[in-house]
Order: sequence, then C-alpha cells, then structure tokens
Amino acid sequence: MNMNDLNYKIKIIDNFLSEKDFSDLNKININKNIDEGFIVYHNEINDEKIITSAIDQNLLKKIHKNYHFKAMEILKELCPEKVELYDYSDFTIIVTSKDSVFPIHDDTPNKILSGVIYLSPEQNSGTAFYNDKKGANKTEMEWKKNRAVFFSRREKETWHSYQGDAKNNRVALVYNLMTKNIKKVYEIEKKNYYLGMIRWKLNPYLFRYFKTYF
Repeated sequence: MNMNDLNYKIKIIDNFLSEKDFSDLNKININKNIDEGFIVYHNEINDEKIITSAIDQNLLKKIHKNYHFKAMEILKELCPEKVELYDYSDFTIIVTSKDSVFPIHDDTPNKILSGVIYLSPEQNSGTAFYNDKKGANKTEMEWKKNRAVFFSRREKETWHSYQGDAKNNRVALVYNLMTKNIKKVYEIEKKNYYLGMIRWKLNPYLFRYFKTYF
C-alpha cells in the first residue's frame, strides 16, 4: 500500500484495542454465518444517551471511555476544524458475507471521523481507498486483526470500498465520531450543503436497488 498516491490522509494503527477489549468484542454473540449481504449491529453513545443492538451497555461504556480521547486526537490530526462538531460516537459491528461487495462511496456527512477495526477472521480483504469514484489509484489497507484505519470524510473525495475475500465472512467494528451539525460540515469542506443533502437522501435508495452510490 502506498498512501502517498491518495489525495487525502489515512491513519493506520495496529493493535488499536487492548487484548481484553479486542477479545470481549470478538466474544459478542452475533450471527457471523450469513450466506449473502451484510448484517449491521448499530450502537451509539455519548454522555447522555446509549443505543445498543449487540454490544452490552457496560462494554460499550468501557470501549467509549478507553478510546474516545485517542479518536479525538486522530481527528485533530486529520481534520482539526471538525473537532468542535463532535456530538456522539458510533460503534457498529458489520458482518460482510464472503462474496459481498460494498461499492465505492465517500461516507455520510454526519461522520466527522470514520474508522474501522478489523476483528475476524485471521485473514480477509481490507479497505480499499481511491482518488475518484471510478476507482483511480486504488490503495488497499491490508487486513490485520486489531488494525484500525481512520480518515476524515470529505464530500466526493474520500472514496473507499470493502468486500469479502470470497473465502470467509468478514467481521469489523466501525468506529465513527459523529455530528448533528451537518450544515457546518459542508461549510468546513467548502461544499454545497443543499446538493450534499440531496445525495445523502438518495444514496440509500441507489444502494438498495442498484448497488451503487451517487
């Protein structure tokens, strides 16, 4: 992988989680044996509210406490202008079937820091990044258990995709720092807020019916 070929910054941290936290996350009782598509287990937390679908509340609180400062420091490095926009943290476990592909996309504007931590199996395909939606300068962040890959999304710039390796299903923890101040995001990115909101509303339907993103 050569991150110098990309138009934006990627942060890679091996052994991101402690051994105990990594082990506890891998022990969560979820369906990892899907035959096709994706299963998404969404969890979010801030100082006032917790939403869980798979991660036990106590574990979610511990993970949030243990890694929030580190994540904020990464955001300061990648996009310091967005630090003040933080509202809550999203911890989503995604199971990807071995033959499924999530198409090239740039992430939604409420994600001020996007991250993924590879959980299992031992080997699989990592996350691929590109300089445009057509897939130019493909740069793959290779799969390694407990490797974290972070970036700060920008409208129509931070193109990336992921998929199974055609051998084993893929389990990853998506760790995002989130905001509700979407208008400020577009102001910082110097992008058109109204066009961006149209994309945000249309893209879930485009993915559902055509497996693509605008």
